[in-house]
Amino acid sequence: MIETMKRRTMEIDMSNNASVTRCLCLMFFGLFIFPTLALAKQPNIIVLLADDLGYAELGCQGNVDIPTPHVDSIATNGVRFTDGYVAGPNCSPSRAGLLSGRIPTRFGYEFNPTGPLNEEPGFGMPVEEVTIAETLQDAGYVTGIIGKWHQGGTAPYHPFRHGFEEFFGFMHEGHYFVPPPWKGVTTMLRRKTLPGGGKEGRWIGKKKLAYHKWRTNEPDYDADNPIIRGGQPVVETEYLTDALTREAIDFIDRHDDKPFFLYLSYSAVHSPLQGADAYMKKFEHIEDLQRRIFAAMLSNLDDSVGEVMKQLHKSGLEENTIVFFLSDNGGPTAELTSSNLPLRAGKGSMYEGGLRVPFVMQWKGTVPPGQVYKKPISSLDIYATAAANAGITAPKQIEGVDLVPFLTGKNAGSPHETLFWRQGSKAGLRHGNWKLVRMGSKRSAGKAQWELYDLAQDMSEETNLAAAQPDRLAELIKIWEKLNGEMSDPLF
Repeated sequence: MIETMKRRTMEIDMSNNASVTRCLCLMFFGLFIFPTLALAKQPNIIVLLADDLGYAELGCQGNVDIPTPHVDSIATNGVRFTDGYVAGPNCSPSRAGLLSGRIPTRFGYEFNPTGPLNEEPGFGMPVEEVTIAETLQDAGYVTGIIGKWHQGGTAPYHPFRHGFEEFFGFMHEGHYFVPPPWKGVTTMLRRKTLPGGGKEGRWIGKKKLAYHKWRTNEPDYDADNPIIRGGQPVVETEYLTDALTREAIDFIDRHDDKPFFLYLSYSAVHSPLQGADAYMKKFEHIEDLQRRIFAAMLSNLDDSVGEVMKQLHKSGLEENTIVFFLSDNGGPTAELTSSNLPLRAGKGSMYEGGLRVPFVMQWKGTVPPGQVYKKPISSLDIYATAAANAGITAPKQIEGVDLVPFLTGKNAGSPHETLFWRQGSKAGLRHGNWKLVRMGSKRSAGKAQWELYDLAQDMSEETNLAAAQPDRLAELIKIWEKLNGEMSDPLF
């Protein structure tokens, strides 16, 4: 009997030990697996930003001359926004708005530093602004920027000091796509005086170099503006669009086991006009050389987007990644041929062609595919959408909204009733379907007249209704002035 009791006691002890072992295993499993499951619920965020791409230049926007199947596929798999706006009509303020989630004029970031101004002290996005990269990094995301920065070219404004932990790109507003002597490309540059003393038209040489008449020479993009990896300059010989894509693919591959934010800020199709040989051959049927180079640059960009999307598929991240593609502002048509039709004007303008841009998004498995969304949205919404769907409390000051409820049918309202812009004496406001525009200049400061357009009937802004609708004009001016009173004076 005593032996039987001993055996039973041992069996109970062994059973208890087994239970303890199972508990310990579950705890050990939980420590390592449950955080992984939690991380998997945080979507990766990719922002693909084109530079100076006009409203009409994607296949999904109606371009039949230059195929863009890879960017178009983002719209097919997600949504195309017909009324997608940016925070400013040119590069730097627009990017400051996207990164901060705020109207850049609120913190004095109103103008577009170029050339040596990039290196002036105080020229840059204020370090006090909490960027989308900082917010996502604090939530455990790996953050990287590849490409154009243009938020200040001196040490206080480096991407590392704005929440990015990886950087490959350049600091100023532009860069040559290959270093001199520009081998492997056809180049067209702007010049005040053409070779031989010509003052009008174009000069097309025999050595894949051409010039077109312009009020100034091509900017000195590469002066004190090296390609940088982290904090150190590097020598890059690959065509710049391809190099940026190479780095983006590597970033995704290295970080596909953790949540990441990738800001892939292409310099295409911004000048200088340089088309790689293979793409120039692809579009040799286009007679106009300027348009042919532009087509080569855009097609190269589209193929690059395709390579990024292919890596997402390879890494198994398609359904856990929110992808945005947009341009930073409208196209400068005379400079690049980048068309904004049917919108009026282009880059630098407060008309629709300067502010309304090609804008597409996908989130497979969450956002229903094949949508065309016709209510106004803003690049400010990228920050809010990323934060909300990553389970993060975004800073209170950001002004965008989470787009996902609007795209899944949970919110039938409009993301924005009012959008505001100011740049010096130029001003704009969209309120509902009404658009208020003032296109002043330094010479006309204080004298420029307000214009009024009904975008529901006149998206090309051809019929100024200011005289015919004085009450509506006064209403919108009052709204603009109230918002303007909340803005800061320009920092520079």
